[in-house]
Amino acid sequence: MKFIDEAKIQVIAGKGGDGSASFRREKFIPRGGPDGGDGGHGGSIFAIADRNINTLVDYRFARIHRAKKGENGHGADRYGKGAEDVVLRMPVGTVITDNATGEVIADLKCHQQKTLLAKGGAGGIGNLHFKSSTNRAPRQFTFGEPGQEFELKLELKVLADVGLLGMPNAGKSTLIRAVSAARPKVADYPFTTLHPNLGMVRVDQNRSFVMADIPGLIEGAAEGAGLGHRFLKHLARTRLLLHLVDVAPLDENIDPVREAKAIVKELKKYDESLYQKPRWLVLNKTDMLPADEREKICRKLIRGLGWKGKSFIISALTGEGCKELTYAIMEHLEQESVEPDASGD
Repeated sequence: MKFIDEAKIQVIAGKGGDGSASFRREKFIPRGGPDGGDGGHGGSIFAIADRNINTLVDYRFARIHRAKKGENGHGADRYGKGAEDVVLRMPVGTVITDNATGEVIADLKCHQQKTLLAKGGAGGIGNLHFKSSTNRAPRQFTFGEPGQEFELKLELKVLADVGLLGMPNAGKSTLIRAVSAARPKVADYPFTTLHPNLGMVRVDQNRSFVMADIPGLIEGAAEGAGLGHRFLKHLARTRLLLHLVDVAPLDENIDPVREAKAIVKELKKYDESLYQKPRWLVLNKTDMLPADEREKICRKLIRGLGWKGKSFIISALTGEGCKELTYAIMEHLEQESVEPDASGD
């Protein structure tokens, strides 16, 4: 299935049914009086989060969603039937925005979370309600109200605890394959990953976290170069970023330090809040370095970056250092989860 993370749709709620202007007409009951019922309400449109859906592809092609109008009122005090509501199922993590105003209508973060997108119109009032001591034969009635209508923008931001960041071919897909059951495409050329991949990393029986792999970034990504800028938004919900650096690029002219700094620069350009997230340095592909020079080369790279935070040396291909990395991530996430309670709030 093609991964679609953006779509625009139009939602049109149903019009309310019109009220009825009717009079009772029965044998032996002269001047029976008004008996026009109210119209039924129009159908509303709701969105509901469904964890079994992982793309907005259905909404890329089905753009107009319309609810039915309510039934008109009838004579003999019969009210019109209300129209059924329309429920649109969307992936967990979908942000729904009014395309005209930019206002966020809903952020579907939880499975089965439901939100109203467009309210159906109220039904009109029949002449039964206009009867009074001075108006015994009212002919007044009201029409049903129109339903709400909006053009909405849908944007999917995947829900993951940890996001992988790095240049194309840094080994992000290989890492997520090594530590989870996810099987993204892996090849020896850049831009192998064309859409985000999620993997569940199970540290032990009762401890796990979700890792997200997005297409690699290149210099100028914040201005639209390459593929990664389209998917940076998928890192917005993550709690920790892993910055993967290829310590043994095949092209000798590539400087890992320069590339790593370029990624950090693009991250800051794109979103300051994303730049401020906790970020760890992960030096990958150490299996391609001579065993006696690995530590020296890695230390030099860390000094060149001026890196003061946590750093890990791994080989995603052989699995070396991956277990220690996943345990450290799990401990960080667990500690972060309990920190707010320690304040006594």
